Amino acid sequence: MEENELPLVKPEPDFISFQMEHIAFKTLANRTFLLRKPYEAEDPKKITAFIPGTIVKLHVKEKQKVKEGQILLDLQAMKMNNHLLSPLDTVIKKIYVKQGDRVTKNQLLVELR
Repeated sequence: MEENELPLVKPEPDFISFQMEHIAFKTLANRTFLLRKPYEAEDPKKITAFIPGTIVKLHVKEKQKVKEGQILLDLQAMKMNNHLLSPLDTVIKKIYVKQGDRVTKNQLLVELR
């Protein structure tokens, strides 16, 4: 080895440990696992599209009070109309779409207070 050369050091591999049915496992983390999107808890105050589709009808307006289970809007996807319901008693803060808009999966549609 020459004077200016540094020794080649391999980084420690990333191991994942988990347990299933009283058996412990330890395995190497692959590239897909390391680059995965971190988990985010779903916010019940943000109504998003669960599938790509078209907004057929809005049943509410901004600043309107809604009850739990009330229909907020209709989303047509795969030739079926899906009613998106309010998860809680609240007020509509903002509506991000209008009738006829095409939406993508996970696009924010309605925000609740």
